Amino acid sequence: MTPKELRRKIASGEFCAPTAGYCDGFVQANMVALPKEYAKPFEEFAKRNSKAIPVLEVVKDGYITKELASGANLLNEIPAYNVIKDGEVLRSVKSIEEFYSEDLVFFLIGCSFTFEKALVDAGIGLRHVEQKRNVSMYNTNIDLEPFGPFKGKMVVSMRPVRKDLVATACVVTSCFPKTHGSPIHVGYPEMIGIKDINSPDYGDSVEIRDDEIPLFWPCGVTPQNVLRDIKIPFAITHKPGHMFVGDKKDSEYKDSE
Repeated sequence: MTPKELRRKIASGEFCAPTAGYCDGFVQANMVALPKEYAKPFEEFAKRNSKAIPVLEVVKDGYITKELASGANLLNEIPAYNVIKDGEVLRSVKSIEEFYSEDLVFFLIGCSFTFEKALVDAGIGLRHVEQKRNVSMYNTNIDLEPFGPFKGKMVVSMRPVRKDLVATACVVTSCFPKTHGSPIHVGYPEMIGIKDINSPDYGDSVEIRDDEIPLFWPCGVTPQNVLRDIKIPFAITHKPGHMFVGDKKDSEYKDSE
C-alpha cells in the first residue's frame, strides 16, 4: 500500500489505526494546528527544541500539503485527531472538517516512525509492531527551553532494544536528526521521571525482555503535553500514534554525513 492509497483509505473511513509498520520507507509526521496568534511563537519554540519538535512543513494558508505530499488534505487524511479546548482533549475524531477555520496554521513535525525501517534493516526488532500495538510514550521531567507562552516537559517514545544492539540503535537513529535522531536517554526510566515503565502516558505497554534495555527518543507528542500545560484555548493535534504518512522517502531525511 502506497502512502497515497493509505491516505485515501483514511479519508474514506476504512483505516483509523496507529500507523507504525505501515508504508515502510516513507516519512511519517505528527500534526499540530494552532490559531495564527500562536503560530510564530510556536515556530520559534520548536526551533529552540528541535530534537523534540523538528518541524518538517508549515501550512499557513489552507490545509493542503506541498512538501511532505503534494495535495494531501490535513482535515481528513490523518487516522485520528484530538480537538483541544483549554488544554484538555475535548474530542477524538476521524475528521476535523467541522472544526476548521482560516485562522489555523498547521505544523507537520518529524516522527520517530520514520527511522523504524532503518532499525529493522539493522536487525533491531520493533516490539510494538510485533505485538500490533501503539508505541509506548511517556511524560518526563526533561525541561524544554521556553519561548513566549510555550513551556513544559518533553514526551519520549520507548523501544526495547537487545543489550548488544543498543550502540547500533543509537548510531542508526542519529542519522535522522529531522525525525528526533539518537535517543535522549538509555535505561533507568526513573531518572527522567517515569515511575512505571509498564504504564505509558500515551500509546500501549509492550513487553521488555530480560536481555533488553529500554531506549527513549524525543517524541512529537511533546507539543500536546505543552498545550495541556499552558491551557491553550483551542488547538488540534493528531491522536498519538496516528500519524500523517507522506510521499517522501525516509531516506530523504537521513543525514549523509
